[in-house]
Amino acid sequence: MQIYSNEVYRSIEHKVVPNSKKERMSVAFFINPKLEADVGPSPNLINPNNPPLFKRVGMEQYVQGFFSHKLNGKVYLQHMRINDEGNDNPA
Repeated sequence: MQIYSNEVYRSIEHKVVPNSKKERMSVAFFINPKLEADVGPSPNLINPNNPPLFKRVGMEQYVQGFFSHKLNGKVYLQHMRINDEGNDNPA
């Protein structure tokens, strides 16, 4: 969601801290586009004052890249980020 929203919504790492005095509820949100779809910021959210913060890649390429990286927090989210000069981060 962080990529699609161009960081309007930020993803968090799921951590559970039990508390016997308060109930806790988590809501999971999943997006499952077709392999032919693109993954990137929504074009409706991009303009000269709000440039894209993430690369746009095909879903198949995104899935292959995601699962080829070690699952270590949000490391692949950083891989998808565009650096300050507007160039892609190295792989």
